[in-house]
Amino acid sequence: MPSKRPVLKRALTLGEIVLFGLAYMTPLIVLGIFGIVSETTGGATAAAYVLAMVAMLFTAFSYGKMAAIYPIAGSAYTYVRRCIDARAGFLVGWAVLLDYFFLPMVIWLIGGAYLSARFPMVGSWVWIVLFIIVTTVLNLTGIKIAARVNLLLMTFQITVLLFFVLLSIGYVAGSRGPAALFDLAPFDNRATTVSGVAAGAAIAAYALLGFDAVTTLAEETVEPERTIPRAILLTALTGGLIFVVVAYFTQLVHPGGFFEDSSSAAFEIAGLIGSSVFGAVFLAGLVVAQFASGLAAQAATSRLLYAMGRDGVLPRKVFGYLLPGRRTPVFGLVITGAAGLIALWLNMATSTSFINFGAFTTFTFVNLSVIAHYLRERRAGRAPRVVSHVLAPALGAGVNLWLLSRLDAHAVTLGLIWLGLGVIYLAYLTRMFRRPPPDLEFAEEAPVTAGAANDPRLLR
Repeated sequence: MPSKRPVLKRALTLGEIVLFGLAYMTPLIVLGIFGIVSETTGGATAAAYVLAMVAMLFTAFSYGKMAAIYPIAGSAYTYVRRCIDARAGFLVGWAVLLDYFFLPMVIWLIGGAYLSARFPMVGSWVWIVLFIIVTTVLNLTGIKIAARVNLLLMTFQITVLLFFVLLSIGYVAGSRGPAALFDLAPFDNRATTVSGVAAGAAIAAYALLGFDAVTTLAEETVEPERTIPRAILLTALTGGLIFVVVAYFTQLVHPGGFFEDSSSAAFEIAGLIGSSVFGAVFLAGLVVAQFASGLAAQAATSRLLYAMGRDGVLPRKVFGYLLPGRRTPVFGLVITGAAGLIALWLNMATSTSFINFGAFTTFTFVNLSVIAHYLRERRAGRAPRVVSHVLAPALGAGVNLWLLSRLDAHAVTLGLIWLGLGVIYLAYLTRMFRRPPPDLEFAEEAPVTAGAANDPRLLR
């Protein structure tokens, strides 16, 4: 008897998927963390974004290979579980949880830093707490973030970025002459070092996270085996080029990496190139983008926690509970909001490194999954290409591990502690590894908030 279970409609095209991935990236984030990257690299932000983009392209290539083989939602967790080992897959899911759990915290921290710079009489902690309260309340009511709203937000962000670049060009050409527009200083200057650029790239990679999110739409895409791999690469390349261009011209306006407050440097530059009026427009655009992104990130994180609770990976009575009437994962939302309070004691560089620790760990295992698949196919008598299935993913894994080693030391330490806790929890779930770990199923029909259901951050 045929199943009556509803299935997702395949309707999305390549262009729509790429736009989806770019919207996930939140393009304005390149300016949100500009000061931190510039300070770390000694004024070579463009070089940091080039390195981060190249590193992500290797991983994007591996994601494309895996998406063609497993054109289903689930992404990194699914790839590692099926190609390497169920226990390794669980730990990748655990690392992703770190990524998602702290993502709203970083978003709120960036928004708080910029509002505090505009209104210095109000402490950043006030804005952070306000972000958390308002976002949590809206998510508890079941706020719907429609694709049309995301498109409008994307258009607004691109418009602000375009004006920022044009005003930067006008400022540099007007103050130092047209020849100043062609300067290698944003790539290499007297303060540039390999270690500094690598550390900056490890932070800059935060802006590029999102190319992998398009894999969550595999079951809604026309010809996913062909479309998704192309969309992954195009999203990473397009986003990377946008960030390199914006970073280049922004760095020309402010050579070097010294700022009064690096966490809100772009606000200072916006006022310089376009007066206080554009500075206000830029701040409004950044805060709106950060608020919408935080709203979606918290909703998606709560969905991830709900799915883990529903499947028995986390305590079901707490994380698998839905608020009657609203059908929202109330405990997941409240816990995610409470975790955001940690931002009160962390700076932006360390907080961003938390996110990237989980991302680089996940990306490393995705690259290793391609190699594991190659070995399995070879044993079965099939011979995939060595360059695309071994050499390229090996380079991708190596670059991700290298960037991981360049992250903030405190973030790396806490990240390793988090993975250690994951191993302990896995031992508990599997009775000291004597039985397989529970299988996570991130079902599309999970009854959660409409905002979470439309959000791309379901699982890397």
